[in-house]
Amino acid sequence: MHGTVKTPFFLPIATKGAVKNLSPEELRDLGAEIILGNTYHLWLRPGEKIVKKAGGLHRLMNWDRPILTDSGGYQVFSLSNKKGVRPSKSAGVGGKRSASPLNGVKISEKGVEFRDPLDGKKYFMTPEKSIDIQLALGSDVIMVLDECPPYPCSREYARMSLERTTRWAERCKKYFDKNFHKSSAFSFRERSSRNSSKPSFRPLLFGIVQGSVYKDLRQESARQLLKLGFDGYAVGGVAVGEPREKMKNILEWILPMLPKEKPRYLMGLGKPEEIVFAARLGIDMFDCVIPTRNARHGSLFIWSKKYDKSRALVRRFYRTINITNQKFKKDFSPVDMICKCHTCRNYSRAYLRHLFSVGEPLAGRLATIHNLKFYLDLMKILQNRN
Repeated sequence: MHGTVKTPFFLPIATKGAVKNLSPEELRDLGAEIILGNTYHLWLRPGEKIVKKAGGLHRLMNWDRPILTDSGGYQVFSLSNKKGVRPSKSAGVGGKRSASPLNGVKISEKGVEFRDPLDGKKYFMTPEKSIDIQLALGSDVIMVLDECPPYPCSREYARMSLERTTRWAERCKKYFDKNFHKSSAFSFRERSSRNSSKPSFRPLLFGIVQGSVYKDLRQESARQLLKLGFDGYAVGGVAVGEPREKMKNILEWILPMLPKEKPRYLMGLGKPEEIVFAARLGIDMFDCVIPTRNARHGSLFIWSKKYDKSRALVRRFYRTINITNQKFKKDFSPVDMICKCHTCRNYSRAYLRHLFSVGEPLAGRLATIHNLKFYLDLMKILQNRN
């Protein structure tokens, strides 16, 4: 591992090997301790072989702290579901495939076939291939390939999907256990100097609990993953359009089943109040595009004026402002009087609004710095409360 991380923590999204608008050095200055890379996108471009030749993603992007990579499954299935496609029953056991005439996504017991949306090139993702790519990337935390069912979906399909995900998880674990020493994070220089083919560290492998919004299926998924045994456990399928109360139900159903001594990860969902709620239930890890995506559109997180770090977080501990609003044209105060980020210490709301109004790329950069600092500071508060 490239260091240790105190929980709970937030993973800024570095989809293609970079957090949008920020350099790795800026991320370190903000206090980010771990980032999330996207297996699907890095596989397509520049390709895992290029990344491995560079010595792994850490060396390629000059990041010396831990990296978690997702399996790539969510993006592949999103490609299918965006077109309104639903895998059919033939996608279950037996090897038959369900094809989409709209986008070419085909799901089988073996894996998922899809086409690159940019050039139409055909790819085939299997559980073993997903692990292989993540090892080539040199990930510190590797996720199993899972099927993320859409919301809503029938109970019948949710069960079939869950069973396939469990079988894929078992295949991922078997392949990982035999091949984790091939991680590119263990450089050729280290191998030659130590005269050993074994790595100096072992990446972590996480299982992913699925089961849609059905209590018994979620709990069955957790039980099956616990039997297989993983280094950590993620809660998947909670950011696919389901009502927020469903997310709360899912966490309350399965968190008591997952071991407290192993990290528990809520994937892809993270409004500030949701993070606070989930952290109180015992979630250790969060990732979400909200802080960076919102920043690029001028939506900024502001601490409440009455906020007191010595008090417990309350329902209204923050608000958001749209910095592109006309009312900020002559507002020369910092974006947030409480925040100590580079943006708030050096620039006014008026200046940031001006940058957005003229389409200056610096606008998104400064806004991203602020929003990520807000999220990382929130995690520090939650850490200190534990």
